[in-house]
Amino acid sequence: MADVFRLSGTQYKSAQHRHLSLAQLKVMSAIERCRSAQLGAHHLHCEHCHTDAIAYNSCRNR
Repeated sequence: MADVFRLSGTQYKSAQHRHLSLAQLKVMSAIERCRSAQLGAHHLHCEHCHTDAIAYNSCRNR
């Protein structure tokens, strides 16, 4: 869903601006930012295989 909002959300919001509530716009915005660098990240390191990874934070909005 986040990918759909990121690709087409701006056009959809423009086309439907009179039909979307403030709550709906806030949720769409949170989903667009979810698990992206905009919400920050943390570094993960596996001691077993010595692999490093970056995990982006969730918006915590279901």
